[in-house]
Amino acid sequence: MVDFTHFDEQGASRMVNVGGKQPTQRVARASACVVMLPQTLEKITSKDLSKGDVIEVARLAGIMATKQTGNLIPLCHPIGVDGVELDFKVESPDRIRIEATVSVFARTGVEMEAMTAVSVAALTIYDMCKAVDRGMTISEVQLIEKLGGKSGHFVRDD
Repeated sequence: MVDFTHFDEQGASRMVNVGGKQPTQRVARASACVVMLPQTLEKITSKDLSKGDVIEVARLAGIMATKQTGNLIPLCHPIGVDGVELDFKVESPDRIRIEATVSVFARTGVEMEAMTAVSVAALTIYDMCKAVDRGMTISEVQLIEKLGGKSGHFVRDD
């Protein structure tokens, strides 16, 4: 097992110094699911909620959250991302899958940014719909794929 890089020899927390690394093109994709009552999903897709277009508000929230990841995760480097895309797919009458793709040319990856994007987008869906469905669940927040950097290419195989 690879050593945890966010701790020094004495076990103290540290932000990894990436100053000596060469910048490379890096891309990360992550996903999350929101499960809800079919009636709730119908209201979302027909844009029949008084708070507005749930998907577009969640998309903007995910993009904004991506840019704040370094402020939210204690040892995550604050970086200027080059691109963020969020896609929303209805997978069944009661389930939306959110997928984020984040890219950057930098010394460190954007896995945390992609997972933050889908997490906040999912939370936004919950927030906007909780008045009609408090039983919604957010699940399966996961890294799907990562490209670039020393550790190479990762693709989830399940």
